[in-house]
Amino acid sequence: MIIHASEYGIRPNRENGKELSALFKKLAETEAEKTVVFEAGDYFVDAENCDTEMLYITNTAGDNEYKSGETPHRAKVLFNLKNIKNLKLEGSGARFVINGKVTNAAIQGCENIEISNIEIDYDNPDLHELKVINIGRHFVDFEVDEKSTYEFKRGKFCFVGTGYTTDILKAYRTAWHLSRVRAEDCNTIERTRNLVSTALKIKDLGNRKIRIYYLKPFGFKLGDTYCIFGRRRQYAGIFSDKTKNLTLNNVAQRFNYSLAFVAQDTENITLNGLDFSPSNGRFMASAADFLQICMCRGKVSVANCKFEGACDDCLNVHGVHFKIARIEGNTITVKFMHKQSHGYNPIRVNDEIAFIDVKSMLEKGSSKVVASKLIHENEIEIRLDNVQNAMVGDVIEDVSACPELEFKNNTVNRIATRAILITNRPKTVVEGNHFNSNSMSGILISDDASSWYESGMCKEVVIKNNVFEYCGETPIRILPENRVHEGAVHSNIKILDNTFKRYKGTCITAKSTDNIEIKGNTFASDDRLKTTNCTNVDTDF
Repeated sequence: MIIHASEYGIRPNRENGKELSALFKKLAETEAEKTVVFEAGDYFVDAENCDTEMLYITNTAGDNEYKSGETPHRAKVLFNLKNIKNLKLEGSGARFVINGKVTNAAIQGCENIEISNIEIDYDNPDLHELKVINIGRHFVDFEVDEKSTYEFKRGKFCFVGTGYTTDILKAYRTAWHLSRVRAEDCNTIERTRNLVSTALKIKDLGNRKIRIYYLKPFGFKLGDTYCIFGRRRQYAGIFSDKTKNLTLNNVAQRFNYSLAFVAQDTENITLNGLDFSPSNGRFMASAADFLQICMCRGKVSVANCKFEGACDDCLNVHGVHFKIARIEGNTITVKFMHKQSHGYNPIRVNDEIAFIDVKSMLEKGSSKVVASKLIHENEIEIRLDNVQNAMVGDVIEDVSACPELEFKNNTVNRIATRAILITNRPKTVVEGNHFNSNSMSGILISDDASSWYESGMCKEVVIKNNVFEYCGETPIRILPENRVHEGAVHSNIKILDNTFKRYKGTCITAKSTDNIEIKGNTFASDDRLKTTNCTNVDTDF
C-alpha cells in the first residue's frame, strides 16, 4: 500500500505539525505493509503543534534536573510512531525544519520500521558559537555566529529563540560541558569551562560582537571558537523503545539537544548511511552522544555513516547493572542506580540473569526470569527460578539483553570524549573506520557497577583495519572498573592491522583481561602496550 503524505495535507513550504500527528495515528490502525512517500522539499514544523509524550529515555535527564513546576520526561515529538507495524517512510530527500524544542522521533512498541532519505534540522536552536577575535588585559572580544539571535537587557546578554531565553552568565557560570574548537585544529573539539566561569560582565560592541570582562583572561587564543548549549538531555534525536526490526537509511540530523539516536529494549537495528553532522557552518551536531544502544537484542549494524561534532561519545553499547535491593524467596527487587536511567523495564520472561560481584565484576551465578514488572520508576521486581549466589548489594546483568554489534566503514570526527564505548557480551566487530579526531580514547572497553552502572563483560571483540588519526588519550583502553582482581573480566580481544597516527600516552592499555591478540598494527611511537593483571597476551612486537 502506497500512501502519499500530501494526501494528509503534508506538503513542502508550509507548517505540518498537526498533519504529521494525524498521519501517524492513522498508520497504527492497520498491520498491512505500507509505504509513506514524501515529496522532496522543506517541511516546517512548530514544536507547539507536535504531540506530547512522556518519554523515559536511558542516559538522558534525571528527575533532579528539572525545575519546580516542570513535568520530568515530558517532551514534544515530531515523528510520533506508536504501535505501528510494517511501515516504510520514504523521504525522497525531504527536509524537516523544526521551530522550537522536540524529540525528532519516538518509535515505541513498533515492528518492521524503515525510514529512508530524510533530513532533520532546526531553525535557530539553542546552540551558539562565539569566536575569539581580540584579547585584552582584562577582557576578551567575541564574534557571535550569524545564525544566533540575542539581546541585551539591563546589562544581561541573552540568546533568544522559540522555547528559550538563555542568560549565558547565569546559565553557564558553573558549566563544565561547554566545548571549544581550537583555531589550529578545527577537527578537534574539547570540553571546557573557562568561558564564563570567571567572567565579570558583558558589553555589547555592536555588529554581532561582544566583550566579556575578566580579572585576567586565561586560556583564550585568537581564532578559538566556543560552543554554548544546554546541559539537560531532555530532547533526544531519534528514540526507539520496545521495537523490533528498525532500519534507518540515509537519515541526516543536523542538531540534537541530547542523544542523537538512542535505543533501549529494541531488537535488530540497522543504521546505514547516516549523516549526523552540523549545518550552517557550525562545529557541533549533538549536545551528547551520537548513538546510545542500551539493553538491546539481536544484531546492531552501523555502517557507512558520517558522525561529526558531538560533545560526548560517538557510540555507546551497554546494558544496565541493576543493584539488588531485596530478596524474598525467589523474588528479587532491583534498582536503577544512575539518575539518568530509569522508568522502563527491559527484562523479559525467560531472560538469563547473571549475578555480578561488584568488587571483582565477575559472575557468581545465573538464573532464568519467570516474571518481571516495573513497580516504581526506579525499581523492577523479578521472580527467578533460583536465587542461589544472589546477594543484596550485588548487581545483575541481563545476559539476554545484549546485541551482536558491527561498526564498519564509518567516519568519526570532532568528538569531545571517546569514539566508542563497548561493554557488551556478544561478538563485536569494529572494522574499516576512520577515527579522525576524538579528545579522549578511540575505543574504551569498560564495565562498571559504581558510576554509570553500565554492563557487562566483553567476550569477543575484533578491532581491525581502522585508522586512528588523533586521540587525545590512549587510543584503545580495556578498563573494567573492578576494585579487586580475582580473574579476567574481559576476554578474547583482537586488535589487528590498525593504524595509530597521533595520540597521547601508551597506545593500548589493558587490565584484568584474558587472551589479547595484537598484530599487524602500525604505531606512532614505541610506547605500544601496558597491561595489568592480563593473561595470554600475544603480540608481534
